[in-house]
Amino acid sequence: MTAVESRPPGVLASSSSRGQRPFGARVKAFVALTKPRIIELLLITTVPVMFLAEQGVPDLWLVLATCIGGYLSAGGANALNMYIDRDIDALMARTSQRPLVTGMVSPREGLVFGLILAVVSTMWFGLLVNWLSACLSLGALLFYVVVYTMILKRRTSQNIVWGGIAGCMPVLIGWSAVTDSMSWAAVILFLVIFFWTPPHYWPLSMKVKEDYARVGVPMLPVIASNKVVARQIVIYSWVMVAVSLLLTPLGYTGWFYTAVALVTGGWWLWEAHALQNRAKDGTTGAKLKEMRLFHWSITYVSLLFVAVAVDPFLR
Repeated sequence: MTAVESRPPGVLASSSSRGQRPFGARVKAFVALTKPRIIELLLITTVPVMFLAEQGVPDLWLVLATCIGGYLSAGGANALNMYIDRDIDALMARTSQRPLVTGMVSPREGLVFGLILAVVSTMWFGLLVNWLSACLSLGALLFYVVVYTMILKRRTSQNIVWGGIAGCMPVLIGWSAVTDSMSWAAVILFLVIFFWTPPHYWPLSMKVKEDYARVGVPMLPVIASNKVVARQIVIYSWVMVAVSLLLTPLGYTGWFYTAVALVTGGWWLWEAHALQNRAKDGTTGAKLKEMRLFHWSITYVSLLFVAVAVDPFLR
């Protein structure tokens, strides 16, 4: 019996009551399955790379086609993730209102919806962008669903480290959409997101670690002290900032990107070390202020990739 099945009755809507829900509410529920806020972040790392690959303004239809394909692919992956994780989502406060938990969408509907998006997104990329981008998109979806959600997430504290590879793929997709090839520039930006993901997500995990502990998901903050987690955040942060600066000496970016990378990276390191100092002092609860780094991490990656897009025009 799954965790969902063992919860008190009356939480999940019956199929009959689901059918009585307003059409608009049902549409919103299916949109929620795609996790739009997360996809916004993925597109922030896709479009600027297309400008860098083009060294100017890429074909706007190509940008639109890539964004739509990326949304469909990531949306399918997220829907399948919710289908697989619906048992633990029901027990976590942060995820207890997801459509498959509330019953607004049935598990079968969620599964079919995710599979349809996976197929449509792959064909969309292949026919309207190129087949290299289609393969990268499908690979990201399968990695997120199979490797991260089904294998790593409930088994190892390194789940978000290696599972984060799926979130790095939009960088490669953006580059391949323009050039139908790969480049060291794309690889470097892939690595920036790879090293960004753990220190981005671990602060949030520190905030909600009781949720993860309750459902047996071994996120690093669940099995390690705040001091250990903060040290890991600092290590990954330094590597991330160092990698982000490689683009300029290799000739892919100029002074503007370098300046933004130095300023935003420096501020990130300040916040990471501040969190580590609070953790060393044994600070807990609201005074740990772990969410400051989480929120800054989103601003950081947005500013950095905007600089990626703007830099070609200033060289």
